[in-house]
Amino acid sequence: MQLPADFAPDPYILVLTGTGLLIALVAWLPLALRRLPLSLPIVCIALGAGIFLLPQVTLNPLPIRYPEVTERFSEFVVIIALMGAGLKLDRIFSFRTWGVTWRLIAITMPLSIAAITLIAGWAMGLTWTAALLLGATLAPTDPVLAADVQVGPPKSGDEDKVRFGLTSEAGMNDGFAFPFVHLAIVLSLAATTGEPWLAKWLTYNVLWEIGAGVVGGYLIGRLFGWLTFHVPAKTKLVKTGDGLIAVSATFVSYGLTELIHCYGFLAVFVTALTFRHAHRDHEFQLEMHALTEQVERIAMMILLILFGGALVSGLLSALKWTDVVAVIVILLIVRPVAGLIGLIGHKADWQERLTLSFFGIRGVGSIYYLAYGLNHMENVQNAERLWSIVGLVILVSILMHGVTVTPVMRNFDRSQGRDPDADEATPPPGLQGKASSDA
Repeated sequence: MQLPADFAPDPYILVLTGTGLLIALVAWLPLALRRLPLSLPIVCIALGAGIFLLPQVTLNPLPIRYPEVTERFSEFVVIIALMGAGLKLDRIFSFRTWGVTWRLIAITMPLSIAAITLIAGWAMGLTWTAALLLGATLAPTDPVLAADVQVGPPKSGDEDKVRFGLTSEAGMNDGFAFPFVHLAIVLSLAATTGEPWLAKWLTYNVLWEIGAGVVGGYLIGRLFGWLTFHVPAKTKLVKTGDGLIAVSATFVSYGLTELIHCYGFLAVFVTALTFRHAHRDHEFQLEMHALTEQVERIAMMILLILFGGALVSGLLSALKWTDVVAVIVILLIVRPVAGLIGLIGHKADWQERLTLSFFGIRGVGSIYYLAYGLNHMENVQNAERLWSIVGLVILVSILMHGVTVTPVMRNFDRSQGRDPDADEATPPPGLQGKASSDA
């Protein structure tokens, strides 16, 4: 039987079918991979590689070909992840109780940036501005791909030192790494114009953009917290029962703070923390977190499928052998050593310190920072090589951390006297029934 000539499938129908399958995977894969030494990102990359190896797929999803799309899509994924990270933190914010966070932000991250910059400038032969951009790009722990080592949903009680430290670090460091990305941009422009740069960078890119980001995020979080939980009963947003309020808060926080030229990533995380603090024990916190997590997971899977496609389309083609060695050093030496240095004197046992130091996962945030930096710098040398280096770091990090996270965290839970399988039989406290009051 011969098929008619117009039997070729409609691309729209194919996209619709593929989207449905993707959403099914979003819901099912985390459960299927729960006990396996395998992570959702690994599956997504393999799926993307398989799809883009098909002869019928002609799209070449290399980030250097689509710089604006790469920057904006990775930006979207990160801000959704930051809202989700802030909403699920049970620990009340304070400088004392967040001590591990400040150590990872103020000591570990700058040490990592400095070390990667030196490696890239001396051992890899990059220009110093490109080396600094690479250091700022690869230093932050990713809030998207670090989900397997982060705390559980709000009110789940799953908030030990390791999970809290990695979650809060991933939320904070995206904002605090940005000044170093801007420093690379400023130095690149200064090399061309010869204009003084230090005072402007310190006052604008550091003091103003961090300070305004924190204040702006706090004010927007207070506003959404009041509208959701504290206005008169008939009009408060919690009555809608719609977790999209969290997505709304994400976009408003990011949009308004970016309009006044400050760090929107930092603002979104502060908004999430403030929003959560408005009524910490309300069941609606679970609904907001659940929806942001679903949106984040779908967006992450799409991005990683494209990343898998980029890998088989030549993303790593510009690598040199020195780059491969440097990537291994960055992941196995720089981050762990900088992490251990940052945790000197912290009240944590050696297993906690080693776990905190090892799981500095690199991912979507690095894609955004490199895209942003290259889009705002002129005549960047070795741009394709920079993408190859960052692509290899992300790939190795996903494979290395993805394979080890399940056995390491299960062993860690047992050593802390917790049963890693207990929550399979008993739902988290926040899901054990409807609250007696939704005041």
